[in-house]
Amino acid sequence: MEVKQKKRDLTKMKTPHTYVIIFIVVVAAWLLTFVVPAGKFSTTEVQYKDANGETASRTVLQQSTFRYDYPLDKEFVFDKLEDLAQDPQELEKLEISEADVQTVLDEGEKSLSQEKLDGIALTDDALYDLYGDKIYDKSEKLHKTAKLWGTDDFGGFGFLNFVFEGLVSGDKYGSAVGIAALILVVGGAFGIIMRTGAIDAGIYAFISKTRGMEKFAIPLLFFAFSLGGATFGMAEEVIPFSMVMVPFVIALGYDSIVAVTVTYVASQVGNATSWMSPFSVAVAQGIAGIPVLSGATFRLIMWVVVTALSAGYLMIYAERIRKNPLRSEVYESDEYFRSHIEKTANENKPFLWGHKLILLEMLAVLVWIIWGVTQKGYYIPEIASQFFVMGLISGITAVLFKLDMGWNDIAKSFQNGAADLAGTAIVVGMAKGILLVLGGSDANVASALNTILHSIGGLLTGVPAMIGAWVMYIFQSLFNLVVTSNSGQAALTMPIMAPLADLINVPRQIAVLAYQLGAGFVDAFTPVSASLIGVLGVARIEWVKWAKFQIKMQGFFFVLGTIFIMIAIAIGLQ
Repeated sequence: MEVKQKKRDLTKMKTPHTYVIIFIVVVAAWLLTFVVPAGKFSTTEVQYKDANGETASRTVLQQSTFRYDYPLDKEFVFDKLEDLAQDPQELEKLEISEADVQTVLDEGEKSLSQEKLDGIALTDDALYDLYGDKIYDKSEKLHKTAKLWGTDDFGGFGFLNFVFEGLVSGDKYGSAVGIAALILVVGGAFGIIMRTGAIDAGIYAFISKTRGMEKFAIPLLFFAFSLGGATFGMAEEVIPFSMVMVPFVIALGYDSIVAVTVTYVASQVGNATSWMSPFSVAVAQGIAGIPVLSGATFRLIMWVVVTALSAGYLMIYAERIRKNPLRSEVYESDEYFRSHIEKTANENKPFLWGHKLILLEMLAVLVWIIWGVTQKGYYIPEIASQFFVMGLISGITAVLFKLDMGWNDIAKSFQNGAADLAGTAIVVGMAKGILLVLGGSDANVASALNTILHSIGGLLTGVPAMIGAWVMYIFQSLFNLVVTSNSGQAALTMPIMAPLADLINVPRQIAVLAYQLGAGFVDAFTPVSASLIGVLGVARIEWVKWAKFQIKMQGFFFVLGTIFIMIAIAIGLQ
């Protein structure tokens, strides 16, 4: 009797969890550090005019100072220390005391180490400035590879500790600890707001009065969030907005992918094509040594065209999903929102004065946030506090207007809202761990990442201008898969790309454009982006499912970016 073998249905294969994907990338990054030797640059402070015309400064690398991480040549350095101890003028210039130098000499050549030299202000950079690469024993290139396990206190950083180290890295102003804290506070605040029922009631009141006009909402929202990205570098700020937009967009008949695209992706389209963002184009132009906010007309036209085309791309997808929701990659996970929406609709709750007041309070706080970010420089700590205020006032309003809430419900709702996003906060730390395993993004600290940056920059020397500019764009796009901070990427890459542009006859303005497009577009895809992971967490979308949709849109973005790079070369954008 012949037994038929059951065919495997590839469409029902279980996609890896986001945690699994990140762990695989972490292991790959760790293995890469065994192959790629560590390297570093000396750094310097550069001053430039920011978007407001004020003088700002930024620590950037010096392209010509790249060197591999070598052991110290103790014999050479010890001899130079003996000479230095006899040169009072040089010691005074270096602001080093003769007694400190003599103490190191008394301990002998064998005990000499860079750590001891650092203690008397003779850092690696200082020695390199004095004697060049003669201070190194260049017979061996060192690798900065993390151990399998360990902590800073016991044995040094081990890559299996990447979750904890990633979570506690940075500070309250950025990735990862700052964004993780922001996610938890915002989650708690919206836990209170959702418990009041104001958003549900408002969504249904809006839909009932605008039936047949749903398709106009998507492009209008896309332009609004793109403008936010273009004007003040909107990124982390999108996370709380998404908490409102996801149920709203699903209630219109679309899916959570549309919600994430119309909010976060739109903001990154704006960021990529910005003519005035103080966190990307202004920093990059300042470092490149060209007038800040120059080329604004070209970029403004580019913003309008790219935003319009991107909104059109989204509308084609959105209409396909609205006509057949089962085609959505996230149809199953969206059931959480659909069931909640249906339950609320069946309850037929009226749109009460308390609901209206809460929505007005939310609007007032959102205006307060936009004003604070654009006018006062508010950032993660202030934004988190503002959303906490929003949640607290909403909860108090719900109690006073008897919207089926008590005082204890405010606390419980905050706890539940924060708990819902705890997994997302952990992902932010895990994603940051990838960068730590590669050695970090500090140009002044030896790492595999610095070596990769230097090597790719060297490959562009001597290529034709058109090809060179395009490869710059590709490089900046790939680099953003690891370093997602726009200003951080500018500080790391522009000191290399700007003089490199001169060598291959590419205007520095176009080098900035290549950075801008690459850094902005890929932020909507990379799993290392804390902001993207935060928004996906709010929408309950696994990164793998998001990637299936977004990889096609990334191809669309890449083509648009290539076209505008080519146009810029053709017109000689300066």
